[in-house]
Amino acid sequence: MSVPVFPDHTRFKLRLRNARQIATVAAPAAAVNYDIGLLHDASVVVGLDGRVCVVALESALAQASWYATAVFDADVDLRGRQSIVPGLVDAHTHPVWAGDRVHEFELKLAGATYMDIHARGGGIGFTVAHTRAADEPTLLQLLIRRLDRMLALGSTCIEAKSGYGLEADTELKMLRVLKQAQDAHPIEISATFLGAHSVPAGSTAPQATEDVVNVQIPAVVKARNLGQIYVDNIDVFMEKGVFDAEQTEKILTKGKECGMCINFHGDELNYMGSGELGGKLGARAISHLEEISPDGMRAMATNKIYAVLLPTTAYVLRIAPPPARAMIEAGVPVALGSDFNPNAHCLSMPFVMNLAAVTMKMTLNEVLVAATLNAAAALNKADMHGSIEVGKWGNFVVVDAPEWTHLVYEIGDSPIAGVYVRGDRV
Repeated sequence: MSVPVFPDHTRFKLRLRNARQIATVAAPAAAVNYDIGLLHDASVVVGLDGRVCVVALESALAQASWYATAVFDADVDLRGRQSIVPGLVDAHTHPVWAGDRVHEFELKLAGATYMDIHARGGGIGFTVAHTRAADEPTLLQLLIRRLDRMLALGSTCIEAKSGYGLEADTELKMLRVLKQAQDAHPIEISATFLGAHSVPAGSTAPQATEDVVNVQIPAVVKARNLGQIYVDNIDVFMEKGVFDAEQTEKILTKGKECGMCINFHGDELNYMGSGELGGKLGARAISHLEEISPDGMRAMATNKIYAVLLPTTAYVLRIAPPPARAMIEAGVPVALGSDFNPNAHCLSMPFVMNLAAVTMKMTLNEVLVAATLNAAAALNKADMHGSIEVGKWGNFVVVDAPEWTHLVYEIGDSPIAGVYVRGDRV
C-alpha cells in the first residue's frame, strides 16, 4: 500500500495511530469475497474536510518525510492495544414513533404471533395511533435520544423509515422529523417513505394502495421539492394479509417514477415472490427474506439486489432466520440491519452482528462487510460510507481490544472505546 505525499507541516484533523488492527473493508475485494482488508500496526489520518487522507502501516508512514512535520488537531495513540473498523451502517430502522409496545412482548412470549397481534388492532396499528397523536417536537426528542444511543453503539449511518402514519399528514410529519434530525445529528440518515406499512383501520388494501399512489406519494414529492423533507427510498410491506404483489408493484413503480430507490419488505412471514418482483422492478434492496425462494435468490443475484437481513426480527418472533448462507452462496450481496422498531427494540448493530454469526451462520468477516460496506451500498451510500478508504468520510469505531472481532464476540456490552464521524469524536 503506497503512502501519498503531502507538503511538510500539513495540518490534519485527526490521526489514529498504532492500531493493532485496521479492518479497512476496502472495495471491491470486500464486496466480492468478503475480504476485510486487514492491516496490522497501522494508522489512519483524516483531513480538515473530514475525509480519510491516508490509511497505511505505521512503519511505512514513518518513512515519509512529511509525516514527521505534520500537524494533527487530534492525535490519538492506540499503542497497539486497540483496533479500528469502519463506522457501522444500519440498513433498516423504524426510529420515528411514539408509544412503546412492551405489553405485546409478554403476549408474544405467551405464544401470540405477529399477525395475531396485528389482527387484534395491536402491532403497527397501536403505534400508528400514538404517532398520529404526537407532535413534531415530541417525535424529534424521542428520535434524537434513539440516534444518540445508536451512535454510541457504533452506527454512523442509518436508513430510517416513516410508516406509522398511513395517511399523508402523519407520514409527512415523520419525514419532517427525520430531516430535522439529519440536519442536527452526526448520524447520516437515508430516509425512506413507507406509507404502505399496513392497511389503515377502516380501509382495504386496494383503497390503501390508491391512497398511497394518488395522495401520499404526490404529497411527499411536493414536500421534497419544497425542501421540507429528504426522501431517498420507497418501501412497501409486501405480506399476506397486507399488500399483495400487484399492489406492491403499483406503489413501488410510482415511487421509482418519482425518483425514489426501491427498498422494500418482502418474504418475511410468507413466500410472496419478493426477490422475483425486485428483479423485475430494478430494486436496490429487499429486507427480511426469511421465506425467499431459490428463484428469488437467483433474481437478486442476477440483478445485484442487496438482501438486508434482520436477525433481530426472527429472534423476537421466534421464527426461522433468513437463509443467509444460501443467499451468499448464490451470489446475493448481503447487508444487515437492526430493524429497530417497537416490535424489535434493538439499537445495537454489534448485537445484530453477533446474532447474524450465531443464528445465520455467517462468518465474522461476512458480518463486518454486511454491517458496513454492503449496508452502505444497499442505501446508495457506499461512495462515502462503509469502508476506510482515501476520500471517504473519516467514520470509525475504535474497538477496545487488539482484535476487531471482540466487537462481535462480546455480547451486550460492546467494547467500544470511541466513535468518530468525519474525523470528530462524538
